[in-house]
Amino acid sequence: MSAAIRSLIQSGTKLWLDSIDPDLIRRNRALGATGATSNPIIVADLIKTGRFDSRLMELAHDGLDDSAIAWTMTDELVRDAQKTFHGVWQSTAGNDGYVSYELDPLLEDPDLGPPHDERVRRYIEEGMQANEGHDNRMIKVPATPAGIESLEELVAGGVNPNVTLIFSERQYDAARDAVWRGARRRRCLDRFKSCYSIFVSRIDVYTESHCSGLSSDAQGQVGILNAQRIWKRNLDFWQRGQHCPLLQEIIFASTGVKKPSDPPWKYVAALAGSDIQTNPPATNDAVAASELTFSRRVDQLPPATVIGEIDKIVDFDHMEQTLMEEGIAKFANPQRALLDLIARKRELPARV
Repeated sequence: MSAAIRSLIQSGTKLWLDSIDPDLIRRNRALGATGATSNPIIVADLIKTGRFDSRLMELAHDGLDDSAIAWTMTDELVRDAQKTFHGVWQSTAGNDGYVSYELDPLLEDPDLGPPHDERVRRYIEEGMQANEGHDNRMIKVPATPAGIESLEELVAGGVNPNVTLIFSERQYDAARDAVWRGARRRRCLDRFKSCYSIFVSRIDVYTESHCSGLSSDAQGQVGILNAQRIWKRNLDFWQRGQHCPLLQEIIFASTGVKKPSDPPWKYVAALAGSDIQTNPPATNDAVAASELTFSRRVDQLPPATVIGEIDKIVDFDHMEQTLMEEGIAKFANPQRALLDLIARKRELPARV
């Protein structure tokens, strides 16, 4: 473990990997990562490499259709990652060592997705099925209206959720309240664990396009401030006497920088000190190779003048709506592309 990674972990941060690539999982476990997350983009990119073609063709020969192949391979990749981190889950009594499994993003397709009530039903059904028999698997559910409505039943049924695509305090509040309603329906809270993935860098991409009036001091700080505020909101809620044996945590997601001029550890440093960072492989590599010493900064807000400027100029409702639309498309489009890729690969042997 590098000195920089060691200092980040010692500051209070749990380091997760934003990938389920088996090779990257092993490498980042050695770096100090203690968990991982998956999404349709990651799975599609892995299939594109051709490394899993033999398994794909086995499933095709077994008669699975394209969608079943995609989800079987996703499940197998997540299972493999879970094995790597299972020892962490055991040693922390369930506070760490998880791998997240994302539900079907096509349920939110604005053109092809089912009606709201059907989406809720499918989230519950598929989430319960994907969770069955797993102790260190989290089920990723998006903070859409249907996703949030499904959370109470999922959690009551034993699912530990990672609520994803959160951009606003409103989304966080709605998701957390639904999760807590479900948790209180459980007989026992000993294994209840919930996480809330707050997307960070995408917010700064939004403000670059939509909030040109921000000063140089405020531009590029909105994602960090938003994440810090939701982190504090989460901390306050669970410390008010909910008496959960396990930590209910924020996941700082989308922590890879989007501007080449920003240091690759910009968000890692700003949010160090608590909860979970799920970082892209390149970000973890950059942190590991740096000579930096990370310390707790997650509770160090920007100056009051910067906060006042951000609150005056940024329309957080518009930000949430815009980024949710983009976020759904960024997951749905790769899932469609993955199904198309599997269909093309299925045809290859017939042309040889």
